[in-house]
Amino acid sequence: ALQQIAGEKYVWTERDKRIPYGQDEGTGQPCLPDVVVLPATTEELAAVVRLANDVVIPLIPRGTGTGLEGGAVADSRGGIMVSTERMDRILEINEDAMYMTVEAGVRTIDIQNAAREKGLLYAGDPCSSDSCLIGGNLATNAGGNKAVRYGTTRHQVYSIEAVLPTGKIVNLGATLKKCSTGFCLDQLIIGSEGTLGIITKATLKLVPLPPYKLDVLAVFTDLAKATALVPKLIKAGLNLTSVEFMDNN
Repeated sequence: ALQQIAGEKYVWTERDKRIPYGQDEGTGQPCLPDVVVLPATTEELAAVVRLANDVVIPLIPRGTGTGLEGGAVADSRGGIMVSTERMDRILEINEDAMYMTVEAGVRTIDIQNAAREKGLLYAGDPCSSDSCLIGGNLATNAGGNKAVRYGTTRHQVYSIEAVLPTGKIVNLGATLKKCSTGFCLDQLIIGSEGTLGIITKATLKLVPLPPYKLDVLAVFTDLAKATALVPKLIKAGLNLTSVEFMDNN
């Protein structure tokens, strides 16, 4: 049935193909899914979800597995691993309205680079941006290097398309800064780690690239003074992009 949905080429049961999907960056011994399926469209992914729902088989959504918590790994029940890595298109970049619409399988660094080519910034910046996918960033509400200024991934999103656990496709949110219509269901699904639905597309906010930047290294001998500096800088009106604390080690 999975082969009928996604094609025989994109349904893997061979052990060697399943092994890379048996762990993420943080988990230990692999726990393999019974099958890995790579849908190419939202409709194919929704059909996989409906099948798993009908026959009561666990389903685990996954990007590239750069997480550290085991959220994209099967447990002892096995199940169907559904990967979004083939859904990798940037669908639209609107320079004037400053937004970008992408599928869930686009690498975060490709989104950042595409925005930069237009003189804009996608502010979501998890530390694994060269390998993680935007769908995983949304599912985990990834933070990253620029969160002190721009917030986490949920603050970079206008709207999402998602597949609910029943297989229904929904579009939530709107490409508006002033949006007060109904429940904020897009933000509920963002950060839910696939438990409320699988995000398949997103319209992301872009901002102008800052014209200037300055890096500062400040050395402290007192931990409390070091950490107390950050709110003082923000209160003084300095627009910090990134703050990192390091000890001698």
